[in-house]
Amino acid sequence: MVVQVPKGEVLMGRLRSWLQFNGNAHNVFAKMPERKVLPGESPFRRVCVRLMTTSKRVQDRSKEKKVRELEVATEKWKIASKVMFLMEMLKSEPDMIMTVRSLEQYRRQINLPKPHKISDFIRKSPKLFELYKDQRGVLWCGLTNEAEDLLDEHDGLLEENGDKAAEHVTRCLMMSVDKKLPLDKIVHFRRDFGLPLDFRINWVHKFPELFKVVKLEDGEEYLELVSWKPAWAITELEKKTLGLTEESDDHKPGLLSLAFPMKFPPSYKKMYRYRGKIEHFQKRSYLSPYADARGLEAGSKEFDKRAIAVMHEVLSFTLEKRLVTDHLTHFRREFVMPQKLMRIFLKHCGIFYVSERGKRFSVFLTEGYDGPELIDKCPLVLWKEKLLRFTGYRGRKRDIPTYSDTLEMEERELLDSGSGDDSLSVGFEKYDGDVVTDDDEMDIDEVNDAYEEDDKV
Repeated sequence: MVVQVPKGEVLMGRLRSWLQFNGNAHNVFAKMPERKVLPGESPFRRVCVRLMTTSKRVQDRSKEKKVRELEVATEKWKIASKVMFLMEMLKSEPDMIMTVRSLEQYRRQINLPKPHKISDFIRKSPKLFELYKDQRGVLWCGLTNEAEDLLDEHDGLLEENGDKAAEHVTRCLMMSVDKKLPLDKIVHFRRDFGLPLDFRINWVHKFPELFKVVKLEDGEEYLELVSWKPAWAITELEKKTLGLTEESDDHKPGLLSLAFPMKFPPSYKKMYRYRGKIEHFQKRSYLSPYADARGLEAGSKEFDKRAIAVMHEVLSFTLEKRLVTDHLTHFRREFVMPQKLMRIFLKHCGIFYVSERGKRFSVFLTEGYDGPELIDKCPLVLWKEKLLRFTGYRGRKRDIPTYSDTLEMEERELLDSGSGDDSLSVGFEKYDGDVVTDDDEMDIDEVNDAYEEDDKV
């Protein structure tokens, strides 16, 4: 007896086998129940529909928690990150120039999808980047004089920020369960903490009294704490709430009963419904991020509140009081935090704000912002805002000169004292996504589960 299998089910089986072989079946079919494919229906279409509807549910369920001002801030910082990445790539070249074709390999890093051209992205910032063709017609990109001056200024600010960055890295080591962290993970915080490009090569060796690089048996390099600093075991919340200073050399971290500052989205009406639960949460004691947390039971209320304190502390260290959520998930084991961090962020939307703009999610410390503006701006943040004023182009497109034309242009510039910027204006184009440095991204199913859990509260 021969049993005929519908063609649609055969295709679905092949697709499922292919994804299992490539290790992606869980992501695609985790929420996909077994059911027959309708006649004439493509299994590939169903996969696409499933993924898109899941994403749409996430957006619909978070409408009342949207904060437009912080979404604007997200877009602003992401644009700056993209431009900074290209500037750093050009700076790393001996002559600080690269062919546009070579820059194409960094599409993923600036999240520039096809068919958009990277040359068009570069043209958006004519005050920072120059395009020209050589005698063979090859298109090259270089930095303007203003861009080189900005990079020199940035290097000076990074040098000045070195001691503060070293303190924040040390305090992260003090919060870790083994008092050491993999260098491959710390590098994700490079821009957020204000660390230089040579972080792994030179910078980590400049503070031998604080930490050192060790290589374990598996060959992985770690940054290990050298000496415990009692004065640095005081949380940022203790400093603000209790007025504690770093002058104490005998401070011992323990239980805390400090309320977290909260700013709810204006349209979040559930705040009044859950006022009692919020007050109860604020009064609950929790272990300091710098205390030993190995005795806490995973999943307990004390465990979760201590995780909130850890995330609050790490976000307080960042320049923008903002992080890509993936970067925090890298440290779940080292900082003794729950697997479902997104659930914590969404449940406590008065402390944190999650922006879904772009390919990756960002989490903000709400107390750090007044509308779209960061309240405390360090020199590196002010520099980044200065950089943003050099981006954006809404005038007519400039013709790309050949190499011989640039020589004539340089001669004319010696005689012409005008700025030539009449057609330039600051304007931000929407390029969703942040600078991606790894393939580890927040699973959309995890986000969806977090919203479902939050709706049950």
